[in-house]
Amino acid sequence: MVDLLVIGGLGVDIRVRVPALPPAAADSLAVPPIDLRIGNTGAGVALAAHALGLRVTVVDVLGADPAGDVVRTALARTSVRTVLADAPAGTRRSVNLVDPAGRRMSLYDPRPWSGPAPFAAAELTALVRDAAHVHVSIMDWARDALPVLRAGLADGVVLSTDLHDWDGENDHHRPFADAAGLVFLSDVRLGDRAGKVAAGLAPRTVLVTGGAAGSTLHAPDTPPIRVPAGTPPGPVVDTNGAGDAFAAGLIAARLRGGSPLDAARYAARVAAAACTHDGMEYPAGLLPLN
Repeated sequence: MVDLLVIGGLGVDIRVRVPALPPAAADSLAVPPIDLRIGNTGAGVALAAHALGLRVTVVDVLGADPAGDVVRTALARTSVRTVLADAPAGTRRSVNLVDPAGRRMSLYDPRPWSGPAPFAAAELTALVRDAAHVHVSIMDWARDALPVLRAGLADGVVLSTDLHDWDGENDHHRPFADAAGLVFLSDVRLGDRAGKVAAGLAPRTVLVTGGAAGSTLHAPDTPPIRVPAGTPPGPVVDTNGAGDAFAAGLIAARLRGGSPLDAARYAARVAAAACTHDGMEYPAGLLPLN
């Protein structure tokens, strides 16, 4: 059995350091070296969970292209198991603009999936049955697989998802929320509506994240609880992947028997530590294990 099955969300990040966000309008701008490395949300959750000691399997589509080779090579440096299908449109990629404070703006190229389902229902069911927790990224092909994933869960196994910067209305996100028992959600587009949207997702456990402002835990039958952000153990260099590290930390703590509140507090420390590292391939000892 694996501890965590991650469905979807592999890609590459093209990281560009800029003097400010948004960058000043100009024909050209000299920047530090531009790096191409493994990224996107599924990779972020999987690599952080791996760094926290979990046994992880990732299922996704990946292009037979140089970007896909970057992803394969990075995952081969870990014990993360991969179950991959060819993506004719190529590998997903993001251009991440990062300012001196580590803040990020991401330009996302999703490489939409088209054609028949990349994985047979029986294959997905077998993978889900072998997992203690299932985390589903909001990929197009994964959306169609949600009924199979949900039906395959063993008793007591939780399915989670991250709705990222959902506005509370976009229909693409709703099936993921409906299928999940644990939902991560950024407040960036919700503002004052975040509490109302989270309440509307009850009885699910919902974590509304706000970056440096911390998060709010909405658990069934209890009032919302504010959870302060963790204190980074060093200078913040890149906030890309912090939300994914937060999700991995919370999942790890829950699998180890922690309460939702204790898990959220631990996840905040994991996310803070992740911000002190450039990229998602975390060195041993960076992320707190307890």
